[in-house]
Amino acid sequence: MAQSRPSRPAEEAPILGARILLIESRFHEELADELAAGALAQLESARVKFEPIAVPGALEVPIAAVIALDAAVQAGKPFDGIVALGCVIRGETAHFDIVAQESARALMDIAVTRRIALGNGILTVENEAQAWARARRGEGNAGGAAASAALALVRIARAHSNR
Repeated sequence: MAQSRPSRPAEEAPILGARILLIESRFHEELADELAAGALAQLESARVKFEPIAVPGALEVPIAAVIALDAAVQAGKPFDGIVALGCVIRGETAHFDIVAQESARALMDIAVTRRIALGNGILTVENEAQAWARARRGEGNAGGAAASAALALVRIARAHSNR
């Protein structure tokens, strides 16, 4: 007997008791502010508790995540998910490729090995105009999308842990 495909996830009720780690790279300050505003709106809408952490750049995001995740477990207050925010704009050197690939790879490794929800909102773009188009809440709202992705995964994890 064939099963029907799951429907597209909808905005759902608040996630009671959920804790989200919000890490933002501050390398591009104004873009970081816009990404964070989008993410915060989603997190507040879901009424989750969140802890914000700021780091200098995208490469520091995964390291900060591991430090904060370990500290939270030791304190008996583990996080249910991570929202990572930042922006890497291509320059004239290979540095862009290293930062973009390594930050994404490290975040994915953390999410998979620790089985924790992740919303990756680290933009990798060619120029500042692309960054703004993706970051602005009235356009791409990448910060909000990253928070929504993490929340969707938290909901999935909770639904499957109750089976």
